[in-house]
Amino acid sequence: MLSQRARYALKALLNLARSDGGARDVGTISAEENIPRKFLEAIMSDLRRARLVESTRGKLGGYRLARPADLITFGEIMRVTNGPLALISCASRAFYRRCDDCHDEATCILRRVMGSVRDEVSEILDRTTLASALTPGVQPLLAEDEAVRAEPAGG
Repeated sequence: MLSQRARYALKALLNLARSDGGARDVGTISAEENIPRKFLEAIMSDLRRARLVESTRGKLGGYRLARPADLITFGEIMRVTNGPLALISCASRAFYRRCDDCHDEATCILRRVMGSVRDEVSEILDRTTLASALTPGVQPLLAEDEAVRAEPAGG
């Protein structure tokens, strides 16, 4: 599930992407996106350490994206703020950890299925950039995904 921290990070970075490169102060982003200021300050500090944003001090200071919006993906933001995309640790690529109760990873059905889930989620999030999310009419899902979702349950 998407944590509140990741949700707020996505909203804040989308706000910065809409600002066309200008610095925005935390108070403005907080008010516009309805994010508690203190929580946003901590999130922005994490995003700065991850080099997703840059900060400038002073009267005209604030935060701006560290790279163009078309080079920052939802997947990258979520991994920084939410941790692994995989639902179980043994299916994670970036945060792999063997499950304590698993006898054989090679034959584990849960690992295989959750690995497939991770791959699908990662594929969508890693191709969805801040810029593409802000582009009207651009959907991160493939047309065939829509057809699958439109099918009634059970076939």
